[in-house]
This record gives sequence, C-alpha cells and structure tokens, in this order.
Amino acid sequence: MKRTAGIIFRTLILILIGVTIGLLISNDNMVGRKLGLNFSNPDKISRVLYLVSNKYVDSVNTDSVEGVTVNDMLQNLDPHSVYLPAQQARSINERLEGGFNGIGLEYQLLRDTLVITQVNADGPAAKAGIMVGDRVINVDGSPFSGTQLTVQRISKTFRGEKDTQITLGISRNQSKKLQDFPIKRDRVTLSSLDAAYTVGDAGYVKISKFASTTDNDFRTALKKLQADGMQKLVLDLRGNGGGYLNTATAMADEFLPKGKLIVYTQGSHEPRTDYFATDSGSYEKGDLTVIIDEYSASASEILAGALQDLDRATIVGRRSFGKGLVQQQFAFGDGTAINLTVARYYTPSGRSIQKSYKNGVISYRNELADRIRKGELLNAGSNLNDSAFLGASAYHTTKGRKVFSRGGIMPDVFVPTDTSQNTQLIEQLAGNQLFTAYVIDRLQPVISKYPTADNFIGQYNISEESLHNFIAYASQTVKYISPSDLQQSRNIIKTLIKANAARFKWGNNAYYRVLNDSDTTFKKALQE
Repeated sequence: MKRTAGIIFRTLILILIGVTIGLLISNDNMVGRKLGLNFSNPDKISRVLYLVSNKYVDSVNTDSVEGVTVNDMLQNLDPHSVYLPAQQARSINERLEGGFNGIGLEYQLLRDTLVITQVNADGPAAKAGIMVGDRVINVDGSPFSGTQLTVQRISKTFRGEKDTQITLGISRNQSKKLQDFPIKRDRVTLSSLDAAYTVGDAGYVKISKFASTTDNDFRTALKKLQADGMQKLVLDLRGNGGGYLNTATAMADEFLPKGKLIVYTQGSHEPRTDYFATDSGSYEKGDLTVIIDEYSASASEILAGALQDLDRATIVGRRSFGKGLVQQQFAFGDGTAINLTVARYYTPSGRSIQKSYKNGVISYRNELADRIRKGELLNAGSNLNDSAFLGASAYHTTKGRKVFSRGGIMPDVFVPTDTSQNTQLIEQLAGNQLFTAYVIDRLQPVISKYPTADNFIGQYNISEESLHNFIAYASQTVKYISPSDLQQSRNIIKTLIKANAARFKWGNNAYYRVLNDSDTTFKKALQE
C-alpha cells in the first residue's frame, strides 16, 4: 500500500514540477530566480506536499520524496543536472570555496578512536600544538573515544562558529596520561593543489579540483618551483573531476599569451560568451606537459582542450571523461539546491567534447565501464574506433593537427592504464583504509628513524617480509585475499604502503614523490 502510494505521489509531484518549470521557461523567466521556489499561482507543489504531510493516510517523508522526484525530472534532461540535499550542497560548496570554519585536521577512525593523520599548516589545531599520530580520547572533558563514533558526529563536534572553543583530551605516543589542548575554531584554508615539487629540472603540480583559490595556489607554487630551478612543468589533472569554469579559464590564462581564445560557452538561454587570455600569464613560454585520464572531466577538459587546440602543451595519458556541459547552482531556502545545465562549452577550435547521453543516464554512467571492458584503456588503437568517435567531426589545432569532437579529450601521447592497480584486493585495502591503519599501528617506529623525507624515500624499501606482515595485518579485516590478486598487485601494494608512510610524517609532496617514482605515465610526461 505504502509503496503504491509513494509511486503515485512521486508521479504527481513530477508532473506538477514539470508543468510549472515548463511554464516558467516558456515565459522567458530567469531560471535562477524562479527555481528558488518563488513560484507564482500559489505554489501547487508546496500545497500538495502540505496536504500529503498532514492529511495522507500513511506517514510519508515528504522531504525525501520531493528530492527524489525533482532529481528524477532533472536526470531526464541530462546526466549532470541534479538535485542536491542540503548536506551534499554544503559539502560541495565548501570543497570548491577553499575552506570552512573548524580546527583543521584529517583523521582516521581506528578501533573507535580518532587518530590524527594530517594537521593543516597554520590552522587552529597546528597552532594549539596538535600533532600527527595524536589520539583524541576526550572532547570538552567528556569521553569521545569508544563512543561509537561516526563521520557525521565528528564533523558536527569539530566544526563550529568562528572563535568558539573546543578542548581535546589527547593521548600522545601511546601514553595513558592525557594532555588537554584548548583550540579556538577559525577559518581553515584548504589548498586545491595536492602536490608541487621538483624532479631534476622539472616541476610537478598535481591539481585535484578547480576551486576558487586554485589559480592563486598555483601561482604561489609556481614561484617556488621556479626558484628551485624548474625548466619545464608537468601538470597532473588525473582524477580531477572539475570545478569552477572561471578557475579553469584563469589557469589557462597562466599559460597562454594575451588575446588567445580559451573557451566559449553557449546555450538556448545563454548567449555566446568568449573567454580570452590576458597579459598576466606567469608561465606563457616554458615547456608544458599535461597528464589526463578517464576521470579528468569538465573544467579539467576545458584547460586540457585549450592547451591542446592552441598547441601550447603536450597531452599525455588516456582519453578524458567527456563532459562538455556547464552547470549553475540554484539554492533553495532550506539549504538544498539544484545544479542545472545552462550551457555547453566549446574549445578554441570549436569542438564540443561532450559524450552522448541519448541512451539515458544508466547507459551514460556505464560508458566508462564499457571502455574498460573493450580494452580502450590498454590499447591506443582502440580509441578512435570507439563508437563515441565514429562519425565525429574533425577539428584542427593551430598547427593543423587533427583533433575530434565528442567523447572527451584524446591525448597526444597515449599511456595504457596500470592493471595492477585495478584488482579487487586493492579496492578492498584502500576502501578499508588499511594502508594508513598499518602505518599508524606498525610503522611509526620505523618512520621515526628517518630525519627527512629525502632520507626515507631514498633509503626505505618494503621487503617481502614487510609485505607479508602487512597482508597478515590486512587479513584481520579483509577475510579473503585472492592469491592471484596479491601476485598481480604486490608491487603497487608495496608502493602504497611506503607512500602512505611518507604522507603520514611528511605530507602530500612526499606521498606523490613515492607514487610517481614508479608511475609510467609520469615518467613518460617527463620525457615530453
């Protein structure tokens, strides 16, 4: 009965929302204004929700149903127009705005105890003297460890209004004696750069997202790299799912001379808007290589597409995701929001790299799995034979090289994926956070013997005995460890143990130095 009622109710709301938004759009109203639920004709949707909430025979969670129904409608438009619950909308915005109010640390839950794994430099926790490896036992004088901790509860406890205070009861170096650390909450700034360091005469910068601070973070890092003698730059956009359009164009501006078209956007209700480079670029002439992969999307593809079309950089890696749609967020009064596609973007040569979604959302989301199944990530020759490119229009770079529309950015230099990283065992070990857990439980005495990251990276290696010890430790959580997976992934497991140990004491630069030391794609990028 309840299931049938829920289906009828969702259908009714979907029809009402569709009709209402259809009327708004047809009347040339501004979507951003009208989708704030400021509907004319006293809001039928709100009235229906009120009646169901207060009169319906069974109990119905109207907030949940409303969100699901709106999302159903948006997903019928395109795969990237979505409804965002309040917590998700807040999380996305904080991530892209580059900070939040809190104390500034990262942690791992280990046997229902919060263990600190990173402390934000210059953040409130760092200023109070909190250190990596500390265990939080009490909070504000009350027990915290062993109280069935959850991520939601931890976030609610540690975050708060600026200048409010929290006191952490810390156990350090396994001591049973607790030290109290009063911490005043403040603005915690998050860098959008994962790493920036030099390898010989090459600079390496890893960017995970295009946040509001990314271009400033990049300029700061670039100055240091240049001071360290950098002669060429490797920009790593692997796994970067995008972010702000303006940030992507600002990043492109760093590499391009004044007057070059970076990208243009256009939609039925959005006139064409061109984005041009200015004369403020800080790296307009140096050698540049950009690494992408199948998870590089949206703003990453804007940057890579511009640099490829204008022959400014060599693109290395694998074909990118293929997202050529621009979303704008429209907020509701209750903290929820929708990300609505308002335009398409086009690279300087005029190509749209958006892959097809005509077969529906499920097919769209399975496209990457299909690419993997067909072996595209292993064989450069299969890229252009993919259905995404059959019949696609050919475009040309400034120097006349052929590039294609639809289906993402095709790299100039293809590097196959490392299959040793794609086993179920790696997913289980990473998903259960066992690499960091092992470092916390077993490797801290080992790490402490090395005074610097250089010493550790250059001298420490994971032996077969160490690998065996790790697998024995992991088997307490992962009940079945496939012998074939272990054989296939043994080298990457060793690398990940060492990389996580390096990160625990010396941070992200050390982590990526270890990873890149055996990374074929990175090594190829250095050669270009």
